[in-house]
Amino acid sequence: MHEGFRIIKNTGYLYAKMGITMFISLYTTRLILNSLGASDFGIFNIVGGAIAMLGFLNASMASATQRFMSYYEGAKDKDKQKNIFNVSIVLHFCIAVSVAVLLLAAGYFFFNGILNIPDGRIDAAKIVYGSLIISTAFTVMTVPYEAVMNAHENMKYYAIVGIFESLLKLAVAFACVYTSYDKLIVYGMLMACIPLVTMTIMRVYCHKKYEECVIKPRIYYKKAVFREMVGFAGWNLFATGASVITNNGVSIVINMFFGTVVNAAQGIANQINGQLMALTVVMSKAISPVITKSEGSRNHEKTLQMAETSSKLLFFVTSLLAFPAILMMPDILQIWLKNVPEFATFFASVQLMIFLCEQLTGGYGTAINATGKIKEISVMKSIFKFAYLPLSYVLFKSGFSVIVSYSFLFIIQGIINGLVIPVCYVDKVLGYSKRKYFISIFLPVVISSFIVLVTGRATAFLCNGVIAIVVTTLVCTVINVVCFYFIVLSKRETALVKELFKTLSLRLFHHRC
Repeated sequence: MHEGFRIIKNTGYLYAKMGITMFISLYTTRLILNSLGASDFGIFNIVGGAIAMLGFLNASMASATQRFMSYYEGAKDKDKQKNIFNVSIVLHFCIAVSVAVLLLAAGYFFFNGILNIPDGRIDAAKIVYGSLIISTAFTVMTVPYEAVMNAHENMKYYAIVGIFESLLKLAVAFACVYTSYDKLIVYGMLMACIPLVTMTIMRVYCHKKYEECVIKPRIYYKKAVFREMVGFAGWNLFATGASVITNNGVSIVINMFFGTVVNAAQGIANQINGQLMALTVVMSKAISPVITKSEGSRNHEKTLQMAETSSKLLFFVTSLLAFPAILMMPDILQIWLKNVPEFATFFASVQLMIFLCEQLTGGYGTAINATGKIKEISVMKSIFKFAYLPLSYVLFKSGFSVIVSYSFLFIIQGIINGLVIPVCYVDKVLGYSKRKYFISIFLPVVISSFIVLVTGRATAFLCNGVIAIVVTTLVCTVINVVCFYFIVLSKRETALVKELFKTLSLRLFHHRC
């Protein structure tokens, strides 16, 4: 029960951070666009986009560090955590230097034929590029400290730092508005300072608060730990790289056969899916340390219980927005865009259905990561991801439409990679039978989803426009909550929900008193 309350509290901190930073970000973007102008703003984004391509490398390493820190936090092994922390510091320093050197070398090609930058702004763009390289290096070196806070589930301080970082970006935007110097150069250089500031704050805090944060590589650096972390991160990187290459490759193939209009529809679908992913990732970030620490403490039964509950919860949270969006997608896009590109509705609906399928095994994916046995599942998923790229080319070459191609995408990414492969490896790695998964999760979720979608669809016929979207969303939400509680949750989970509400009520009442 204490853990359930802690998850809710941490999720609340992260959602508050996301809401505040999103609002600040939107306003900051407006200030910067008006201050720099469209051309200089475009230069910053082009240069930043070239660097962002390496973001998946940092994400994979961050995932590895957080897994190991959470695992040994659960095992209560402080010496091992010191090993992990020191190896992580050395590893991320090496990555930061390597990435900086690689980007400096790549800069020669970017500024000599690849990037299309207006005459007279090349020097400014180069300064911005150099500033962003420094920014990237500091961001990479911040990962070990983020991992420590994540392992201790200190989402409150993590959220405070994130909000402070957004306020710094807002301050930079105001500085650009009032400066008399070259605004693009000022913006680039000041933005490079922000990761240094946040890294310094997190470093001071972690070294004072957590005993494992001791930088003594001569004592605590272990080659065996280094090899273990790099191996885990390598397979993570392989799977992530497969997604990045396939997604960008398919966009190019679609462009070859159908032109930019279909790419626009694809981009709209990606935006909608991205916003929904951001909401779900917040909850996943709050749940992940609990599952990993349970496995680290050798409490395998608790790991499986948490994986089962979190998979249901992740699907439920995602479906609260995904179901009304799928049902009302034509109306939503019409109100939002007015001129809706062809296939945008279909693409967006398929992307949401894929994401829903992935959430059904989301908790189990975290549990498999907690064991460290990710090689086979990463290879299997990557094979199917890579296979979709040539398959889509063959389909288009044979005269099939993008509807057929996206249908295969749903089969490969949603059903095979999202459900079949994870369930098979849950049985193989975690010892959680496929039959139990089908009875405990899949069947109840399918029944619940059918009821919600049929009820929502019937409601959508009763009205039109914005009213239809609002009413359908409300009806779907109410029916979804009722079905989730009575059909999807087990007796153990409903008892936990009752106890959790009782605990929350007591705390709120006690606080008011």
